[in-house]
Amino acid sequence: MRAALLLLPLALAACAPKGESLGRMGGAPSLLLTVPLTGADGAPRGTVTLAQEADGTRITARVIGVPPGDYAMHLHSVGLCEGPAFTSAGGHFNPAAKQHGHLNPMGEHAGDLPNVTVDPSGLGLLNDFREGLRLKDGAAPLLDADGAAVVLHAKADDYKSDPAGNAGPRIACGVVVAKP
Repeated sequence: MRAALLLLPLALAACAPKGESLGRMGGAPSLLLTVPLTGADGAPRGTVTLAQEADGTRITARVIGVPPGDYAMHLHSVGLCEGPAFTSAGGHFNPAAKQHGHLNPMGEHAGDLPNVTVDPSGLGLLNDFREGLRLKDGAAPLLDADGAAVVLHAKADDYKSDPAGNAGPRIACGVVVAKP
């Protein structure tokens, strides 16, 4: 009986939730945001989810309402989506002042994402993890004083041409905003 009483605190401690760095508990993201994408015509073009995890941010996207093909998607530095050209979203999110693309020896921007392939049914999916990207904390969070945006471009990213991967015009945009 005495041995059981001595082991009770250890058993209870083992059952307690384990806190992970930067607010994660039990594997859940510390911040989860959903961003609707809207085309220049005001029509929905999908949604993007950003989930801040302990060592970076997972970005998942569902693109709709565009013809089949490959499209560049980037995180932009200003949280403003004024159509039709969406230039109000500024350039790519690039706090380290690098060049564009993972194939560029001087790159890549923190906001450079993989291309989205839209299939013949009209659906495009993206699932990417950006190591070190923070939404609300850290040295250079995406949600700084002027916010951020997710932008879908008309063409595929070549992953090397600076400043935007030769991705063409901006065809959809969504403001990244934290809910109060």
